[in-house]
Amino acid sequence: KVAIKGIERELICPACKELFTHPLILPCQHNVCHKCVKEILFAFEDSFADGGSESSNQSSPRIRISASSMDKIDRINRSGRKRNSLTPRSTLFPCPSCQRDIDLGERGINGLFRNFTLETIVERYRQAARAAIAIMCDFCKPPPQESTKSCMDCSASYCNECFKIHHPWGTVKAQHEYVGPTTNFRPKILMCPEHEMERVNMYCEICRRPVCHLCKLGGGHANHRVTTMSTAYKTLKEKLSKDIEYLISKESQVKAHITQLDLLLKETECNSERAKQEASHSFEKLYHVLEEKKSAALRAIETSKSIRLEKLQTQVEEYQGLLENNGLVGYAQEVLKETDPSCFVQTAKQLHIRIQKATESLRSFRPAAETTFEDFMVDTAKQEDILGDLSFHSNGLEIPEINEEQSRIYNKALISWECPGKTDSADIYVLEYHKLNKEEESVTWQKTEVCGKSKIVSDLDDDSSYAFRVRGYKGSTCSPWSREVIMRTPPAPVFSFLFDDKCGYNNEHLHLNPRRTSVESRAGFPLLLGSERLQVGCYTTLDYIIGNTGIAKGKHFWAFNVEAYSYLVKVGVVPSNKIQKLFHNTHDVTSPRYEQDSGHDSGSEDAFFDSSQPCTLVTLGMKKFFIPATPAAPKDPESRILPLPSCLGICLDCDRGRVGFYDAGRMKCLYECDVDCSGLMYPAFALMGGAAVHLEEAVTAKYREYHDDV
Repeated sequence: KVAIKGIERELICPACKELFTHPLILPCQHNVCHKCVKEILFAFEDSFADGGSESSNQSSPRIRISASSMDKIDRINRSGRKRNSLTPRSTLFPCPSCQRDIDLGERGINGLFRNFTLETIVERYRQAARAAIAIMCDFCKPPPQESTKSCMDCSASYCNECFKIHHPWGTVKAQHEYVGPTTNFRPKILMCPEHEMERVNMYCEICRRPVCHLCKLGGGHANHRVTTMSTAYKTLKEKLSKDIEYLISKESQVKAHITQLDLLLKETECNSERAKQEASHSFEKLYHVLEEKKSAALRAIETSKSIRLEKLQTQVEEYQGLLENNGLVGYAQEVLKETDPSCFVQTAKQLHIRIQKATESLRSFRPAAETTFEDFMVDTAKQEDILGDLSFHSNGLEIPEINEEQSRIYNKALISWECPGKTDSADIYVLEYHKLNKEEESVTWQKTEVCGKSKIVSDLDDDSSYAFRVRGYKGSTCSPWSREVIMRTPPAPVFSFLFDDKCGYNNEHLHLNPRRTSVESRAGFPLLLGSERLQVGCYTTLDYIIGNTGIAKGKHFWAFNVEAYSYLVKVGVVPSNKIQKLFHNTHDVTSPRYEQDSGHDSGSEDAFFDSSQPCTLVTLGMKKFFIPATPAAPKDPESRILPLPSCLGICLDCDRGRVGFYDAGRMKCLYECDVDCSGLMYPAFALMGGAAVHLEEAVTAKYREYHDDV
């Protein structure tokens, strides 16, 4: 048998820190007492009514209100509903275990399942804890007698005499199910919270919860993947049993890790004391100058020690929970005793995930914290006149390097860095940046702390150059600054649009990706069939596509990439009043001067050809950028051909009537000309043969999503 007292850690509510009372299963699969959920919801309302200040929430220090949560509660308060003293009106709160925002929906607490399996295990624990403390009869006249049985149908406890009185022979009550004395009364059938008259008989693999047939037919699980309760019960029980058997078979390894962690705890204590003594001795030599820095160093060591001890102690407790009859394993063994498939399934999924994580950590064991404090050594050999600017550089802390290939500036700046040794030796990084301005004599760096190895910087000025640098910190030590990297912002605010798949779009020649951010021209049979009837001349048409959003005024910038294999691509802008002419202009590529029957090769038609074009475009292709032939352009054709940049940009200034074409990587203008901006202006692209254009994606913050299977 499992020693029930060894699993107390699994039976504690994360909110009240006491044994669970009527635990409810939250959508994130964590358990919280019914009364705790109501108290947290009420606390949210009170905190919002008091302005969300920290002082108004001192009685519930564990509750942290996010900005999104405050916005939702604000909408609830403005709705004008009156508060019920028994039922909270808010349905949003953070899970006390994972701090994720939980939205209970319209049904609120009534839409949550009660965890009867956990409730049964808690009751067994309570009985083992109180041992000889008896459960008294609920119907005896004072003084009450000790109960001998409990009726599961009546949800009450009886002594022998009272049981006979209330369950007379030959009546319906005589058929009630009775058990030994208990305070845990659970229903025989698990009913659906949303459809109270229906029993749950299926398991939703998407939401990971039991559902009834009405939920599947027309409820919130209509389009979800479900399985039978017996199948889910069998699958989860097999997986959980297999993982528990593996952990039990590794009990000797767990004990060895616990012994090692105990030694590391003692070693950490000794080394931290030694480090504090050496730091104190070093600072005492220069006491008057270094008094403040001495206190800071001691605080840093103490903080580091506390963090490491906490990590190691937590790791010890986690591994103790893997021993048989203790913690997680003991709790899992108790769950395996559950025979009701519905109750077992609603508890076993989250437990199985925790067992899997414990199994993975057992296979790749490593201490949660280091025991050495070598990085806290202070060099006292420097002169007193430079002690005011003393910094604790560590030779073992690598200098980070900004990765210019992964870093980019578009609508925002994305700065990425890495360490030469590819190891994350620093605890945090500090990124600094400032705008390059020749007129300013002193430089003011803006600073931001980063836990990872990349940072998105917003609110940068347009058409400006910025210097970026980064350094790593480990405790109170830091690395030298990285090499400064200069990057330039676009000349105007970024203009966002997608390719238009309706206006003039030729789906026989062009192919759009589902997001409409990439377009590809395929030189296939349609192009050959279109050219089959031609015997002379070179009237090959371009396939045009425009952006789905127009520009009426102001200055805007957008960027894109042209594939290196592209044969011919034209990019630029087109006014709205010439779009129809653009898509009906069938002879775009060649001039009549090149026809075999034109009768001359003087090129005098070029002026008419250029002036008749409905839009302003430049030509790209074969890894080249072609500057248009204008009076101001160089006469030598070779000097008008430039290498094709990896990323191109277009800057349209409607107020000045100018359009510029840029190397977006360096934000350098390659060509600029006048343009008629009398109407709405649209980004325009033309492709011929094998070619592809990809719009530059905006820099946005990326969030990790948690995916899980049944």
